[in-house]
Amino acid sequence: MKTKKKINVPLIEGLEGMSLQELDLVMEGKASKFPVAENNWPKQAPYSPDCNGAVARSKTHLAVVFHVRGLDLRATALEDNGRSWEDSCCEFFVADPFDGTYYNFEMTCIGSLLASKRQSRLESTLIPAEELKRVIRHSSLEHREWDASGEIFSWTVAMLIPFDLIGIDSNDLPVSVRGNFYKCGDLTAHPHFLSWNPIDTPKPDFHRPEFFGELIFG
Repeated sequence: MKTKKKINVPLIEGLEGMSLQELDLVMEGKASKFPVAENNWPKQAPYSPDCNGAVARSKTHLAVVFHVRGLDLRATALEDNGRSWEDSCCEFFVADPFDGTYYNFEMTCIGSLLASKRQSRLESTLIPAEELKRVIRHSSLEHREWDASGEIFSWTVAMLIPFDLIGIDSNDLPVSVRGNFYKCGDLTAHPHFLSWNPIDTPKPDFHRPEFFGELIFG
């Protein structure tokens, strides 16, 4: 099995008050950047769009930005807690550092978000809509339905997650947490399942915390 990856999460104050353009600029210069490029299942899903991310934190939020360039654009989940993974989607999974569960945040190209607290793929509790509103979201695309294939699209999304929403006291951060970043699009014309940290399973499965990498709070 490949060595699990590690990434530093630097402190950048004021991220939660920035526009997407401001956030993107400061993250480009100061955040830790990473590729979402592990195609763990090339026989089942050979296509790999370009996806790169950046991660940092403010005093109260964990910030993740994704830049995507690739074929197709699908957005049918217009409301939160829909079937985000079927659309053009970027995801962040993070383990609760205290109770053995993990959280999945699955955000479409237009900013619709599915999130839950999970024991496994099959055992989960959705994060209520009112709580999800606390996640600050940005998208470079208009929030509407999209269904296009055979063209190249470039887009950017960002999510800023309050630490307390993932079981962390922002005034007493752990040294690190475990997590992974993903790019998928189950029902796009070119289905794909990419990860930051590699996953060693026979078929596509992002719900495998044993393959999470490490995010270190700098």
